[in-house]
Amino acid sequence: MSTQTEPKKRTVTPFRYDIVGSFLRPQALKEARLKFKNGEITAEQLKELENDEIVKLVQKQKEVGLQAVTDGEFRRSWWHLDFFWGFDGVERTIIDQGYQFNGAESRPETARLTGKISYSSHPFVSHYEFLKGVAGEDVVARQSIPAAAQFLFELDRAENKESTIELYPNREELISDIAKAYKASILAFYAAGCRSIQIDDCTWGALCDEQFIAFMNQIGVNVAEYASELAKLNEEVVTGLPEDLVVTTHVCRGNYVSTYAGVGGGYEPIAETLLNINNYSGYYLEFDTDRAGDFKPLRFLKDNQQVVLGLFSSKFGELESKEDILKRIEEAKQYVDLNRICLSPQCGFASTEEGNHLTEEQQWRKLAYIKEIAEEIWN
Repeated sequence: MSTQTEPKKRTVTPFRYDIVGSFLRPQALKEARLKFKNGEITAEQLKELENDEIVKLVQKQKEVGLQAVTDGEFRRSWWHLDFFWGFDGVERTIIDQGYQFNGAESRPETARLTGKISYSSHPFVSHYEFLKGVAGEDVVARQSIPAAAQFLFELDRAENKESTIELYPNREELISDIAKAYKASILAFYAAGCRSIQIDDCTWGALCDEQFIAFMNQIGVNVAEYASELAKLNEEVVTGLPEDLVVTTHVCRGNYVSTYAGVGGGYEPIAETLLNINNYSGYYLEFDTDRAGDFKPLRFLKDNQQVVLGLFSSKFGELESKEDILKRIEEAKQYVDLNRICLSPQCGFASTEEGNHLTEEQQWRKLAYIKEIAEEIWN
């Protein structure tokens, strides 16, 4: 059980009131992407409009009081696939079926191997350089990337497994090449000035989902062993990085057009494995509904780690009850000290370019509300 200390503000990421990273795409950007797809504008014209919208977004984030800002993932279609496509040996592939959510199905795209995985350059690095330039020195310009475990998870999909095994009959070589490519990309972000990396990871949301666990058992996969493999891969990627680079991770349980994935289940089955990954400064964890279970798994957090409680939903615009939020924070304090707790939405507002079902006005109001509550607690 946790012993409590006096509330304190934070000066490094994660901050007491924070974000996961993606924002609703403005209508002008949606229209421009469609025009580019139809060949009506050039890539350079699309980039110029993206630049303009990111400048506006950064300013808006500052106005709402955020201390860490992102480019909203405005240049991406997906939170994860676009990043995978940037590695050597990986291609965008259309498949028969998209990801399955509660009452919805995504576009049927994936990342498939065409050769050995390596890093030579990545378009996201120049994207970060632009963000860093417009953010200025008064806020942290944060880069979010999908986890190495998420990449392996994608390559293990039934649609991709054959090509993965064909190119990598030795699984240890596959994991090694993923780790090397990832570490190289993170060091490239660092060289571009990045000092805050957020690693987004849906694998853990799946591995504590009762439906997914049953499926894995059915096909003969040992969930505990798979979780250990993913954790080791993630840890390898973030080991030996520069000391002034803050690395955090976000665990997602599905966030597509305001729907979720799976049937839910608490963090307990994977908590010890997940929360024992070394070199993460903080964990952004979804706790906006009872699908995530109770806070008891937080007992596995290390003393030097923060937990960012995703108590606010990015899936709808209505504001949560302040009384309920404060009550849940009190519950979490049974397992972790108040000064190791931060607040954020449970996920981004647009994990894909489609975005969740709320308005931009509601998006900003929710973030202002989180700041208001955080300042009451950590004043």
